[in-house]
Amino acid sequence: MLLVLGVLAGFAVLASEMPRAVAWPVAGLAVLNGLWLAWVELRRPRSRFVFAGQDAPVEVDGRKVQEASVTWRGPLAFVRWRESDGTRRRLAWWPDTLPPAARRELRLAAPVRRAAPKAASVAT
Repeated sequence: MLLVLGVLAGFAVLASEMPRAVAWPVAGLAVLNGLWLAWVELRRPRSRFVFAGQDAPVEVDGRKVQEASVTWRGPLAFVRWRESDGTRRRLAWWPDTLPPAARRELRLAAPVRRAAPKAASVAT
């Protein structure tokens, strides 16, 4: 996807009203940047999540983490957690990066957020 976006960025620069002497080098740089980003993302290691149960700690790449939460916004999935050193991390999945079977597994395995207790009404 990043490769396609890089190529489209190159075409967008060429379609703009930028002078041709500047547009061609900028378009080439946009395509090269798309290639580089695609290569970096392809080499990025995959993370492994283990949701053992409601009370068990969540593990990311074999390390226990705190405050792990999964939120859904339509078809997008977001996982947020805090490492043992206090660093906050997050990952997001688009529908094309998380297959349907893995998406269902994440929905079923992720800890469910408990609703906050209702506060008593101030008005009587």
